[in-house]
Amino acid sequence: MKKILIVGAGGQIGSELVTYLRGIYGGSNVIAADLRENEKLAADGPFVKLDALDQSSFAYTVHKNGVDAIFNLVALLSATGEKNPQLAWNINMGALNNSLEIAREYKCAVFTPSSIGAFGGDFPRQNTPQDTVMQPDTMYGVCKVAGELLSNYYYSRYDVDTRSVRFPGIISNVTLPGGGTTDYAVEIFYSAVKGEKFVCPVRDVYMDMMYMPDALRAMVELMEADPAKLRHRNSFNIASMSFTPDIIYNEIRKRIPDFEMTYRIDPVKQNIAEGWPDKLDDTCAREEWGWKPEWDLSSMTDDMIRAIKAKNL
Repeated sequence: MKKILIVGAGGQIGSELVTYLRGIYGGSNVIAADLRENEKLAADGPFVKLDALDQSSFAYTVHKNGVDAIFNLVALLSATGEKNPQLAWNINMGALNNSLEIAREYKCAVFTPSSIGAFGGDFPRQNTPQDTVMQPDTMYGVCKVAGELLSNYYYSRYDVDTRSVRFPGIISNVTLPGGGTTDYAVEIFYSAVKGEKFVCPVRDVYMDMMYMPDALRAMVELMEADPAKLRHRNSFNIASMSFTPDIIYNEIRKRIPDFEMTYRIDPVKQNIAEGWPDKLDDTCAREEWGWKPEWDLSSMTDDMIRAIKAKNL
């Protein structure tokens, strides 16, 4: 990768990925693009106000800047998507289709994140394998499965260098999530640091999670991996830690003993969470491009609390 365009750069992953990639490839070589103006993303590198559903403007940006790698991070997340499934389909699939078509025309590589939300139906919840039944019952999951298949099609049919990972829930101390089923695993830390009782929307369910530094590193390592070694491409299971709300609550209480948590179940989020894997088997990612997480629940908890306290909320 020499010249990178990140669409959906203002979101939870994108806002940190821009900074991370600029630190590796240089500020001028990483273009951030989002629907809304963003002074922070424009402070140390190029920024473009762009609607990823506008194919002509999207293509013009790629052509004008000599882009050779597109990170398509545009998405309406799981819980939000269930409130407006048609909008979720139009946004999630529209941005991906434009990314792939433009990549085909201008010979770009494409990274698009998939998710644990792609799983559904009668599949193994424990050590969910790379290749298994995928019959999700959310529009978000349907879009992710369709996106994996469409990306594979563009690779096999047009030789577009498409790559992706199935992200667990992403935990970050920088940008708050927006509308995902795993959001509680970020919000719980803010409540703990602020001395507030946390009201958790899901209960007694294991879900895979990952700390943002590992997620950022995974994207770069996959995109820089030798293509001859990649058998799966779209999309790799990657894993780091798996826990229930009670487990993360008790981990935080080791540092903040007075922290309290109660439950008010969100039926939509609870139902979604129960249909997802408890723990992914990421053997293929480890074997094909050397994936290995660096953060576990304990080290992440220490760092999250430290970083949020430093914000003086």
